[in-house]
Amino acid sequence: MSILPDKTAFADFREQCLSTDNWSNKYDKHGMQVWVEGSPVNKGNNVPKVHKIKCKMTINDVSAATMYDVLHDGSYRKKWDPAMLDSFDIARLSVNADVGYYSWLCAKPIKNRDVVSLRSWQVTDDEYIIMNFSVKHPKYPPRSDIVRAISIITGYFIKPTGPNSCTFIYLSQADPKGSLPKWVVKRASQVFAPRVMECIHKAGQNYPEWKQKNSPDQKPWLYPVQNNLPMMDASELSIQRADSLENVDESTKLATQDSEDSS
Repeated sequence: MSILPDKTAFADFREQCLSTDNWSNKYDKHGMQVWVEGSPVNKGNNVPKVHKIKCKMTINDVSAATMYDVLHDGSYRKKWDPAMLDSFDIARLSVNADVGYYSWLCAKPIKNRDVVSLRSWQVTDDEYIIMNFSVKHPKYPPRSDIVRAISIITGYFIKPTGPNSCTFIYLSQADPKGSLPKWVVKRASQVFAPRVMECIHKAGQNYPEWKQKNSPDQKPWLYPVQNNLPMMDASELSIQRADSLENVDESTKLATQDSEDSS
């Protein structure tokens, strides 16, 4: 079976973004909300160790289409993402899926993280979805100087509410690996997540002017014929699971190198 997401996967992601059942509100200010999913009922010992977080933002001055372009435009991300250490697309998998690399800076003494993920997207008449999950790529194994994090499911759901307004939702269940203090995890939902959302909103406000000066007609995420990435068979990739036993040795080795263990 292909690991590429199908219509069912997109429908499930959409449902998670819009659901309010079993979600606890942790932040609600200035048109922004942050939610954390509670432990599933009647799951016994199968309760996921990694929490799922959801951020919802009401945007009144940027269109859904523009926000969608912002998330796709790798060249522009270098302008607005202060946490980015490195980011690049590796290969195409289909007209609406690719595989890429992203690494980001973490505040000391926490060690920097990176991820290799399969990203896919879906556009309908009135909704935009981008989602990703971690994969193993034969040419991009974990590095000794960066902790390889794992995205179980991460993505965005954008719905227009008017010609220049939209509802913008970010959802993520990710394992940062290493050994993080509890205060970091708590602060992520109450402080870091809202700051990131505000940064993305500002990026959306500034994108039209920037794009007019930087290849305004180049949007391969909308026009696949413009995509010049090499093609790759998705069967060469495998899902990187957060609870996989085969990851224990590697993650343990990296964690012992992680300076955050001493905090």
